[in-house]
Amino acid sequence: MNDVETLKTEVKKLSAKAMQAKMDLHDLSEELPVNWQTVMQVAQRTHDAFAMLEEKRAALKHLESERA
Repeated sequence: MNDVETLKTEVKKLSAKAMQAKMDLHDLSEELPVNWQTVMQVAQRTHDAFAMLEEKRAALKHLESERA
């Protein structure tokens, strides 16, 4: 598998992870004040997932532009 395909696979996995984190945060917000103690942890996990996704998307875009 080449670098572009590897990054595409990573982006796909990270996208699914980010969407799950988003849904976890959404579900938590709907249940408040139940489990309010976990808000910061879930929010941080969501932030980290989207930050990694954005980083990998940028790397993929850069790699694809180099090959064009």
